[in-house]
Amino acid sequence: MQSAAELSPPIRVPIALGTRSYDIVIGSGLLSRPEQWPDRPAASTAVIVTNPTVARFHAEALATSLRQKHRRCLVVELPDGEAHKTWEAINIIVTRMLEEACDRKSVIYALGGGVVGDTAGFAAACYMRGVPYVQVPTTLLAQVDSSVGGKTAINHPLGKNMVGVFYQPVAVLCDLATLRTLPEREYRSGVAEIIKYGPIADEAFFVWLEANIDALMARDDRALAHAVKRSCEIKADVVSRDERESDVRAILNFGHTFGHAIEGHAGYGVWLHGEAVAAGMALAAALSVKLGMMPAVFEGRLRRLIQRAGLPTRPPVMPWSAWEGWMRVDKKAEAGAIRYVLIDSPGHAVMRAVDVQVVRSVIEAPGSDSLSVSLSQSLSAPV
Repeated sequence: MQSAAELSPPIRVPIALGTRSYDIVIGSGLLSRPEQWPDRPAASTAVIVTNPTVARFHAEALATSLRQKHRRCLVVELPDGEAHKTWEAINIIVTRMLEEACDRKSVIYALGGGVVGDTAGFAAACYMRGVPYVQVPTTLLAQVDSSVGGKTAINHPLGKNMVGVFYQPVAVLCDLATLRTLPEREYRSGVAEIIKYGPIADEAFFVWLEANIDALMARDDRALAHAVKRSCEIKADVVSRDERESDVRAILNFGHTFGHAIEGHAGYGVWLHGEAVAAGMALAAALSVKLGMMPAVFEGRLRRLIQRAGLPTRPPVMPWSAWEGWMRVDKKAEAGAIRYVLIDSPGHAVMRAVDVQVVRSVIEAPGSDSLSVSLSQSLSAPV
């Protein structure tokens, strides 16, 4: 028996990119309701790219629906985890498609979190110089961030997401029901990307999150649907104005310059992306205050919201040389200057180069929280 939420019409959020425009479809039970999907490219072959964990829960439901549209459906499983977002994963996808004689009209369906989405999207851009793909994000982080906007990439040992292209999907299907199988730590990681949208683009959403964070953490259906919808609306607006991150789209990286340094230094997957971004947002807020752009009360509000989501507000202990080394290979760096996304008024962000000694003083300021200490000591354990 389907719930009322699963029987209700899905929400559609359009991304306006001219001939590359598409819809983000948000609903519950979408995997088994293909009649609710946007029109998909006609093709004989569908290729589901996923990982073993997600496949166990969701691959068969998606494959059953795809067989109504495509003559055959292949499933390609990648190793699970950020550490496997590499050329080897691209080769797994491409090799299987070549072995199965997939043509250039074959459609790739990226079923999984951000790692699967980024990798499958990059493979789609490369295979026969480009085949269509559909994002089917099954993590909260992917639904509100990485699946939207056409960024595809793999990691390099010297930097996160350093090899990739902008390549838009033909649709994004956000099935909220898939979040029921998401581990708590992964769910919290996704909430970090939801939190970022308030400070950078929508003060009212920031206030809503402060009032509703407990319901969101409890996975309340209404709170979750609103948070995903508003996050996608904000990102869709930003991407529509700046598809290739030449200007305003960079604000979506609030906290990410610090966060990517944490991920890289710790080892990809030791700190989850959202965990690192949460600590990075707290540092970026502190830097905004240090520069006189925002009052201290703003930093306090953001830190409390992050902590209520069960996320860290302090980074692990890292030498300054590591911070500086990782941040200098950040994609927002220009002519050797490290640029940061900072808040200059409620719901508005800007990019600014900051003197390295000022940044260092914020990073090395005394104070920590118990969650950050726990993360730095124990995140190397598998989950």
